[in-house]
Amino acid sequence: MDLVIGIDIGGTKTKIGLVDAQGNCLDQSHFSTKDYPNLEEYLDKIKTTSDALANNLGTSVNLIGCGIGAPNASSKKGTIENASNLIWKGSVPLVEKLKKRMDMPIRIMNDASAAALGEMLFGTAKNMTDFIVITLGTGFGAGIVANGQLIDGFDGFAGELGHVDMTMGDGRLTGLGVRGGLEAYVSATGLKRTIMYMQSKYLMDSRFRNIAYNDLHGEEITQAAEEGDEIALMAFDYTARIMAQALANFTAFTQPEAFILMGGLTNSGKWIMDPLEKYFNAFLLEVYRGKVKLLLSGMEGKTAAICGAAALIWENNKKELSKM
Repeated sequence: MDLVIGIDIGGTKTKIGLVDAQGNCLDQSHFSTKDYPNLEEYLDKIKTTSDALANNLGTSVNLIGCGIGAPNASSKKGTIENASNLIWKGSVPLVEKLKKRMDMPIRIMNDASAAALGEMLFGTAKNMTDFIVITLGTGFGAGIVANGQLIDGFDGFAGELGHVDMTMGDGRLTGLGVRGGLEAYVSATGLKRTIMYMQSKYLMDSRFRNIAYNDLHGEEITQAAEEGDEIALMAFDYTARIMAQALANFTAFTQPEAFILMGGLTNSGKWIMDPLEKYFNAFLLEVYRGKVKLLLSGMEGKTAAICGAAALIWENNKKELSKM
């Protein structure tokens, strides 16, 4: 059975799974990224975890490659470059070093771009040639597909839309130090920061007035909105308005058929999606109105990031087969 190793490298967890050609994750595991500050030991852990998953399947497995999604990953160099949320700094030659342990094709890509390939092969974008995947987790990531091709960029860093300045240099800092950058407002972290901002601006009662920032979780903000908490409702509206303006601007670049949203912030459901729909259509140029859909990921869940990473190999494999 042909399978691909899919690896999602996050600041907190590294998730590894075995994915078939239909995008099914047959088995998976994870470990703490922060437990391995030594890169060589971290790569050894990837190797042993991958081997254990293959051995545990109880059937003959042919591993045809390894796909990796990671923050600040260069698909052209095979490196991770100065990722703000990872413990290894500078330029990390991850593919070169991992190939010494795993004799197979290995590809790495920005995690949001990998997610876009996953959506195209396995998810909501199966029949689309123009779309943008937006990942709304700790930060704001984007994977752009135009004319059926992933926009990877000259150096493999295309799609860093979360660091577009939305306030002309007068606002919150993003993880990469961009003042007024989009992800500082539109992300799970951005929503928490907005809750604190709303409490400083308005005086009405709220359940959040006795909760410290580090103790605040997205699920609580959604629950508060359901209970009619005015601070929560204003925070969602504020977040949706900024995101809508950004997506309307991005529409002018490639005119996508759809924006496909995934990540923790989308779990807020109607509280983020309803105002987003309202503001998005208001901000769009008239020529685009009614043509651009806002959709949720078709791969949402624990294995979405793993399948997106595996898509790097499956997509390349399909290209090679088409040449024969």
